[in-house]
Parts: sequence; C-alpha cells; structure tokens
Amino acid sequence: MSLDVRREGEHEFVGRNERGASVRIGRKGAPDAFSPAELLQIAAAGCAAVTAEELITRRTDAPLRVEVTADRRDGAWELDAVHVLFDVDLSGLDDDERAKLVAAVDRAIERLCTVSRTLKKGIPATESFTE
Repeated sequence: MSLDVRREGEHEFVGRNERGASVRIGRKGAPDAFSPAELLQIAAAGCAAVTAEELITRRTDAPLRVEVTADRRDGAWELDAVHVLFDVDLSGLDDDERAKLVAAVDRAIERLCTVSRTLKKGIPATESFTE
C-alpha cells in the first residue's frame, strides 16, 4: 500500500493513496483541511463505521452517523482518549435485539477494526530521512 503526503504550500499538505483518493491536511483551524489529530479521530470513527455497517444496516434502515470526540489535556501535544459514538435510531429494536446488536458491534470492532486495535495497543511511531 503506497501512501504519501506532499507539501502544497505553507502549512498546506495533501495526503494521497495509490487509488487516487486525497485528503487536505493542515494545522488546526486551516480552512478546507483536516489537522493530523482530526484525521486520527476520523480514522477511528471511519474504521468503526465500516466494521459495524453491515451489522447495523441488516437490522435497521435508519441513517447511520458516527461521531467522534477526543480528550486532550490543556497544552498537551497528544490525545488522552478517543470516543466513538454511533448515532443511529434503534427504536425499532426491542431491548434484547438492541443489546445483541451493541454486543455484536463491540465484538466486531475489537476483532476487526485496525485503527482502534492499534490505538489500544499503542505502537512505536518512527521517523527517518532518505539518504
């Protein structure tokens, strides 16, 4: 898998994959761009959504939205926690069906969601320069 980020201007970058998709990256508050910390949160929410989609949509046709927030201490340069919230109307399910769905989604994310599994594990992140 080939991914890269290229500078397009001062504090302006574009991340691309080999399939032609792109995302604008900038500092926090930059117009039309995600900050790196926002991308991390979006990755967690997106991974959870992709992982849970079929489990949810086979039980309800309600719109599916996944919200993500993060905890960060004042002045800290890292996030302390990422919180993913499934915003989907499950009122058509009885209490037992809802509990089974929530448990199935939790199990699927624990087993299959690369992003949340990686965040929970905590992995080394390295940097280097070409020679």
